[in-house]
Amino acid sequence: MRKIITATVIAVILFACKSKTETKTESNKETKSSKTELEKKITKRDFTITSANAYNDIFLDSLAMEKFIVDTKQNDRIIRRMRSFYNARNYQYAWFASDGLTEQARGFWNLQSYYTTLNKDTTKNFKTLTNLMERIETVEQLSVSAADKNILNTEFLLTSHFINYILNNYEDGAVKRKELERFIPLVKRDALSYADSLLTKKHKDNKYYEDNNAAYKALKIKLQTYYDAAKNGRWQPINAGKVSLKSGSSSPYILQIKKRLQATNDMPADSTNVYDTQLQTAIVNFQTSLGLTADGIITESLVKELNVPAVTRIEQILINMDRMRWMPEPEGNLLLVNIPEFTLQVFEGAKKAFSMNVVVGKEGHNTMMFKGDLNQIVFSPYWNVTPDIIREEIMPAMAKNPNYLASHNMEVTGTNGGMPVVRQLPGEENSLGKVKFLFPNSFNIYFHDTPAKSLFSKDKRAYSHGCIRLSEPAKLAEYLLRSRPEWTSDKISEAMNSGKETFVNLKNPVPVIITYYTAWVDENGLLNFRDDIYGHDALLQKKMFVN
Repeated sequence: MRKIITATVIAVILFACKSKTETKTESNKETKSSKTELEKKITKRDFTITSANAYNDIFLDSLAMEKFIVDTKQNDRIIRRMRSFYNARNYQYAWFASDGLTEQARGFWNLQSYYTTLNKDTTKNFKTLTNLMERIETVEQLSVSAADKNILNTEFLLTSHFINYILNNYEDGAVKRKELERFIPLVKRDALSYADSLLTKKHKDNKYYEDNNAAYKALKIKLQTYYDAAKNGRWQPINAGKVSLKSGSSSPYILQIKKRLQATNDMPADSTNVYDTQLQTAIVNFQTSLGLTADGIITESLVKELNVPAVTRIEQILINMDRMRWMPEPEGNLLLVNIPEFTLQVFEGAKKAFSMNVVVGKEGHNTMMFKGDLNQIVFSPYWNVTPDIIREEIMPAMAKNPNYLASHNMEVTGTNGGMPVVRQLPGEENSLGKVKFLFPNSFNIYFHDTPAKSLFSKDKRAYSHGCIRLSEPAKLAEYLLRSRPEWTSDKISEAMNSGKETFVNLKNPVPVIITYYTAWVDENGLLNFRDDIYGHDALLQKKMFVN
């Protein structure tokens, strides 16, 4: 009997030991499985990206990112995505190039600032980033060193805020991890293969980023049309020289023009050499799409626009699709200026209330891309002349003509660093016109009226020193003060013509975003192209594409 009991006890002990061993083994399997799943969620480092083919021109040390993660106590979700984000780009900078902030950094900062204002974000990290950005964003060309701790800190803070923004503002799965990693391009690519990869991608869950960004999606649809035209060879050059063709005329060039417009589905099939009504409609639409006077006359310059190669237009579309990622979906009022379009648009949510022509900064006095909050209207303003204009224009004019200031209704109010401080009095000749609109920013840019009204009739309107001149300033003033019954149209007109400077604070500041789109689809479904007036496209073209 004792033997039986002993055998039973031994069996139980052996069984218990075996169970513990199996449990431990299973636990190890689960740990390994969990680790494997975690690793799948982190993109492996792409060592094929080098200084020769990288989108950006400077790289950072992975240890610097790990130090940032520890010092700022990032949560696991952000840590995984940050490692994955920089692994995918082989630790090239995302938000800085060797000459300073990238366009994507300025675009994301506009987006972040817009939503931060709406959500009243006052977290410590955001204040830290704001302070860093305020020091950096006004510098157009900044020498960036990978050893600069402020630059590195700003780089990583922008990335952590970017990841947070994506996680908090999109439905789960709408922005895939790998898509997030490609919001900022990784390597130089062939434009057609890049377009093909965007147009043919399929997701099992049927969730796509473009379904959350209408402007991006509209451009992607047009990309398909231009990609098809480039691949099937239907985009053929027009061999016309100096021409001036109007409706009703005949010419051997007309059939070439028709075929070119048919390649992009801009007119129906037609094989005649006659300038008919179908072609006239297509030409008027094409002129409108370029921001030109839509007179229907085919000129040498218009043929030149028609002859822009398909691949060039595809590159332009791709560049602007990337820009569309940084445009917020308007909530409430939004004032949007698109610099190459020379237009201010007033939005009420997603609906456009109205728009007006504007004049922007000429070359060398670029209007900057940024976000501000319009909080003040100034009627009958003084113009406090900026030091650079005093130095470069006013002082030379004063040297030639001692009566220059008086003849331009200007006065000296003091001195600063050996230079006179000059302002222009309110009145008909005031360079700011009869009203200005302030949205405090580091660039000293604002909206204003102007006595030079003839400039608004021009197709291309880059003439200012950086500020933005409005064609209908009274209309904007009335709109912004529409909730205040004491500010009638008559009272606004009186204030604009009083000659006495009057400040009016807005109860609810209105966001202003200054942006730069050279390709977009308008509310009528028309694909628009504009000139790259500041060379921003040219810079991105070199960074994004081979050849």
